Amino acid sequence: MPTSRRQNVEWPTLALIIVCYAVWGGVVFGGWLPVWLAVLILIPMITLHSSLQHEVIHGHPLRSKTLSAALVYPPLGLLIPFERFRDQHLHHHLDSRLTDPYDDPESSYLDPFVWAKLPSPLKFLLNINNSLLGRIVLGPALGQYAFMAADFRAILAGNRAVAWVWLRHFTLISVIIWLVVSFGALPFWAYFLGAYAGLSLLKIRTFLEHQAHLRASGRTVIIEDRGPLAWLFLNNNLHAVHHAHPKLAWYRLPATYLEHREHFLRRNHGYFYASYLAVFRAYALHRKEPVPHPLMPE
Repeated sequence: MPTSRRQNVEWPTLALIIVCYAVWGGVVFGGWLPVWLAVLILIPMITLHSSLQHEVIHGHPLRSKTLSAALVYPPLGLLIPFERFRDQHLHHHLDSRLTDPYDDPESSYLDPFVWAKLPSPLKFLLNINNSLLGRIVLGPALGQYAFMAADFRAILAGNRAVAWVWLRHFTLISVIIWLVVSFGALPFWAYFLGAYAGLSLLKIRTFLEHQAHLRASGRTVIIEDRGPLAWLFLNNNLHAVHHAHPKLAWYRLPATYLEHREHFLRRNHGYFYASYLAVFRAYALHRKEPVPHPLMPE
């Protein structure tokens, strides 16, 4: 199994951060592309930026957490404050609580008792959201609503730390909006469309990263994809490997998986897909699982 030794600077990740910002700046401020093509290039850059934020949350690419965070702090995707993403994601890595609708902040499940009380139109939307196409279209909006509602409840309850995070976030997105509107080659509606679609693309990764399972080790997926989505997700399709070794850099995940493939597939109880194409075929129009957590009492 891999060791925890790290370089002072992880150059592949740092280079990718530079490329991400360079391409983002080029398509937003360059003006040499038609709007439709600029948006199509912007979309994967927003996805990649979020994947890079995820790398930074786990201690990459510099030894200094502050400097690493500064590299990905700008909210290019507009919607999610980096600090809240960081805090909730680290809590999500308590594997013993994975998928719990109360203890896992990234769970897509609801308590069956809560589900039973929801109005029918909301149940309808959430059921659509549990298909892959539904998650791509509705997921960013529904997720953002739930995310912000929970944080604003915390703010109203007196959580000043969360309030300050959102104040900084709103300040930064105001700057980004001003830059796009004042100096950008894209109209703001096109930028927002690209940002939303970038998060939609990310929902493909998170759609079935985890499942309800009696054993914590059986809750995290392996998708043996080697295409462009695996690259945009920085190999987090090998998600069981990431959860087993969360400090392992993205470019070391494939080799670690291949070297110990049988171990990881045995450890996660065969929660496996051959590719994202297989995931689309299975769940594009069908629910992966029910919204109410299947292992919680009704």
